[in-house]
Amino acid sequence: MSNGKEFPLVAGGDPLVIFEMANNHQGCVEHGKRIAGAMGHVAREHGLNAAVKLQYRDLETFLHPRAVQEADNKHIKRFLETRLDDDGFRAVIDAIREEGMRVVVTPFDEPSVDRCVAHGVDAIKIASCSADDWPLMERVAQTDTPVIASTGGLPFAKMDNVYNFFTHRGIPLAMLHCVGIYPTPADLLHLNVIDRMRRRYPGVTIGYSGHEDPDDTMVAAIAVAKGARVLERHVGVPHGDITLNAYSMDPEQTGKWAAAVKTAGRMCGNGADKTVPEAEQQSLLALRRGTFSRGPMGKDTPLDRHSIYFAFPCEEGQLTSGQWRRTMRADRRYQADEALFVTREPTLVEQVRDFVHEFKSMFNEAGINIGREFTIELSHHYGLEQFRETGALIVNLVNREYCKKLVAQLPGQRHPTHRHMKKEEVFQVLCGDLTVCLNDVTQTLTTGDLLLIRRGDWHSFTTTGGVIFEEISTQHLPDDSHYQDAAIKAKDPMTRKTVMERW
Repeated sequence: MSNGKEFPLVAGGDPLVIFEMANNHQGCVEHGKRIAGAMGHVAREHGLNAAVKLQYRDLETFLHPRAVQEADNKHIKRFLETRLDDDGFRAVIDAIREEGMRVVVTPFDEPSVDRCVAHGVDAIKIASCSADDWPLMERVAQTDTPVIASTGGLPFAKMDNVYNFFTHRGIPLAMLHCVGIYPTPADLLHLNVIDRMRRRYPGVTIGYSGHEDPDDTMVAAIAVAKGARVLERHVGVPHGDITLNAYSMDPEQTGKWAAAVKTAGRMCGNGADKTVPEAEQQSLLALRRGTFSRGPMGKDTPLDRHSIYFAFPCEEGQLTSGQWRRTMRADRRYQADEALFVTREPTLVEQVRDFVHEFKSMFNEAGINIGREFTIELSHHYGLEQFRETGALIVNLVNREYCKKLVAQLPGQRHPTHRHMKKEEVFQVLCGDLTVCLNDVTQTLTTGDLLLIRRGDWHSFTTTGGVIFEEISTQHLPDDSHYQDAAIKAKDPMTRKTVMERW
């Protein structure tokens, strides 16, 4: 798991949009201010959480003494022609902040990192070409400033190094999928890499740094749909004899790109849950088949396929074809072709099935395969009717001199206070959150956290958003769970459990 801190520039809010000014300020303070003003207008118009990114190089130390004579090197020529002094950069930064945007800087040498600190930038960017420049990254890590790292040209093994370098030091980190080809053709974008980065690098923010055609807004929308929380693009402002390169967006293109980002965000939603509006329910109900009586029937007549049929339309409150069960009976007398309005409570078997299916989907979503040798136990201390509030699902995998179980709880579910006199156990959270009250001391665990529960320790646990955790212990014995609540102690332990051998 990651030891990194939450990336503050996106914490609890909209994705961070970074407008990469690079050297498009042309070494001119006024043009840098012009770009800042244009991007500020776009940010306000579209309600963006925006930043502008600059590049710092201390040319006296960054360039080799003979480099200024190498006129055939296009990069050296550009660096020299677009040079800004300290006062110039501060003036551009002031303009960016006046537009209500944050400041991000890519330093390419250690003195430039010191300048970032002196200028109070909001985040430091590690360029793809510097992602294995360990002296530079060591100095960046010493600043304790949030870091954004591009990963263009890096195989996963080298991306792993960047991830571990900063997370081991507790530095807030965002990692951006990037392709270092300018402009990037569609068949080399590899946007599915974002999915893998989100799985491979937990605890950090994943984003996308793009160099595609400036008129292409689809790429940004797809990146948002893939879960990118930081989006970076090169921008500029044509002015006089200043023209833009093939991968930088002008203000009009930037506005269309920003609109695509915002629209994609609204279309994707927060991903936490699927809500079904009342209007959608009514719309679907209007297309469902209802249940009707084939002929006259008396109360308690079995509602089998001989006595009922399904037809469209379905009235509001009528028994739908999906709600019908063969075990149902008529609640009163019905005439031929009359709509049935029978209601019923779910059976015990249906309740258990629905709970088990919900837990099975939790394991699937977490990528946890429990294999084929197991038993499943629903612990319902106060009955199945209160299981969603109190209880847990226990997957029994091994029970010898040592014992291994997986325990899962639905959001908001709790497990009552109890202790074991013969068993010692350790909990480790695999996914979700777990709050344990251990001998009247409450502590919250998240993914990867361990907790030792000794023999005789009173403990209870609950979850806010749902949890799956592993329990490793000495041998489990059926008579070794002692509950504080007298109502639980009075019950036969087997009446508090439903045991199955498969999902």
